[in-house]
Amino acid sequence: MKHFSSKLNLAIVLAFIFGTVILAGCKSGEKEAENDDTLYGSYKPYTRWWWFSQEIDTNDVRDQLIWLKEHEFGGVEIAWIYPMFLDTARAHSEFLSEEWAVPVNFAKRIADSLGLGMDYTYGTMWPFSDVTLADGDQTRNYFDSVEIAERPLTWDHPKMARILNHLDKAAFGRYADHMDQGLKEAYKGSKSGVFVDSWEVETDYLWTRGFGETFKKEHGYDIEPYIKEKTVYNPENGDIYYDYMKTMSGYVLREFYGPFAERAKQNGAFSRSQCGGAPTDLLTAFMMVDIPETEAILYEPCFSKITASAAALGDKQAVTAETFTCAYGWTSLRYKNGHGHSPHQGKEQIADLKLICDALFANGTNQIIWHGFPYNKVGDTSNFFYTTCQVSTSELNNLSGEALTEFNRYMTQVSRYMRKGKNYSDLAVYMPLEDSWMVRRYEDWVYEKQKWAGGRYELRYINTPEEFKGMQPLWVNEKSLETAEYDDSVLHVGAATFKGLYSDVEYMEIGALRSLVRLAENGMPVCLAREPKEPGRNKHEAEYAKLLKELKAMKNVKNSGAAFKFHGLIEGENLPDFWIRQDGENYYVFVANPLAQTITYPIEYCYAFRDKGDERRITVNHHGKSEEIMLRFKPMESLVLEITPKGVKQVNLGFTPKKMRGYSE
Repeated sequence: MKHFSSKLNLAIVLAFIFGTVILAGCKSGEKEAENDDTLYGSYKPYTRWWWFSQEIDTNDVRDQLIWLKEHEFGGVEIAWIYPMFLDTARAHSEFLSEEWAVPVNFAKRIADSLGLGMDYTYGTMWPFSDVTLADGDQTRNYFDSVEIAERPLTWDHPKMARILNHLDKAAFGRYADHMDQGLKEAYKGSKSGVFVDSWEVETDYLWTRGFGETFKKEHGYDIEPYIKEKTVYNPENGDIYYDYMKTMSGYVLREFYGPFAERAKQNGAFSRSQCGGAPTDLLTAFMMVDIPETEAILYEPCFSKITASAAALGDKQAVTAETFTCAYGWTSLRYKNGHGHSPHQGKEQIADLKLICDALFANGTNQIIWHGFPYNKVGDTSNFFYTTCQVSTSELNNLSGEALTEFNRYMTQVSRYMRKGKNYSDLAVYMPLEDSWMVRRYEDWVYEKQKWAGGRYELRYINTPEEFKGMQPLWVNEKSLETAEYDDSVLHVGAATFKGLYSDVEYMEIGALRSLVRLAENGMPVCLAREPKEPGRNKHEAEYAKLLKELKAMKNVKNSGAAFKFHGLIEGENLPDFWIRQDGENYYVFVANPLAQTITYPIEYCYAFRDKGDERRITVNHHGKSEEIMLRFKPMESLVLEITPKGVKQVNLGFTPKKMRGYSE
């Protein structure tokens, strides 16, 4: 049954009285934005909106958007995917055709009329693929294994699509031309985001035309003999693998993420990207796009610190997260011929999902994107996506009705606090990127847990040092330190500021070491927990040794926390995860329930109900004074602290999830 409010009905009626032409002309400034300091005009959660390959009914499109509005969503991201159950008999318009665009353009006009945002996955399924992709524009490895480029599961299933060569910007340009032709009317109206999901392209011996010549120019030797013999990844060839990854990273940045972000601007849109899994310098990649996006829980919540650090360095307000993916585990699309649901689908516990989103908030995320919402008639559940979690218009599903609305209001409230001002940090931490490029393979336990993991270059499990947790450390890298400056006791790295720098890596590029010496000479406190070594085959042994000796000889450089004469904003033993935003003289601290820092993939069903409450004593150092505070967590509760010159106040978030269908003692 449809439950539409009279107010929303009136809005739709008036919209159609004035005509869709007026709606199509709606400008982004005319939307009822809650804020104007970010590309997202709402703090409310978005949802990925799964459009299964079929004829899309505009009446259903309108009804679903109204339903989402009523349930406190701020917008959608349309994702075009395969036919339900891989049913090849389902009629559908050809992807990006004029007929295909009709419901897309209609959806954009209705979304604008309702004040909802609308983004688009920049392709069908993921990664970028196209049934019309020209021969030569597909991804390849050195051995020309054609099958790695083939993709049958797209909007045009069962036609075989080809995956784009992400190392060739000319190929990307031709792919983008096709996408933009299909979306040309959908770009009109309020500003939309175009989205690229996590890197799901085979990376073993990834190659493109000219790679060998570029490698030789950059490193002075030939990589091809090592690739032909398949020895690049051998542990004894760490320096060779490092050089291969360094060249690969450059290709990924300049041939894909740079052109992707630029193309979005040309279309009057903005770029949003999950760079996770890409064989590249992740921190730099995240800084290149308008909206860096993390993912949970296929990536641990601490991974979100990479995207949040990129946002801080690049002066970006929003950090999005594809949230709740495979929360209770993963079931293949091919399970039961596409008829298999993921574990506990339809009976997800909002208490468990709250733990996940709280862990994300406490690691720097500030905009939730649900994964996701299947296209259906309102009240119907015929279409479903094979991973949890599923927002549903049917109240037979746990993620529906008032329970869903209340949860969305909670996430909106936290997002509002976590986008005030800018990210705060006392301590820059050098990211162990070079370490991850010296050894490809993870330990066996990683592949037992996540068999799809690629290698250490993914940086899935890195985290900032627990010892300095109260300083809210953020990541920096060689690239960001190139233009960093230290003056008046402040380290300026991009748009972020710090009081000192910590390094505990086995390998460090000589360029980064030069930057550390330069900054330390100006007085920057440095904790050099380990003496790094130079990675790569070509060494600068004499200069590297000289730089290290100079650095270690400085009085402000030590091998322990004694280097830092300052206190973090927060101090205490056994600190829970938290995140700090600074807005002028005021600080806003989201403190996650302590149980949130124990979650891992997959989360145990009803795990949140283990929480019986907790407390932590902390010291808050602010405005020239220190205050001791006892944080008292009710079961499943997280906290917000508002810190002003007058003192510290706890904000009541007022949301405790209830036990839902499927729960048992």
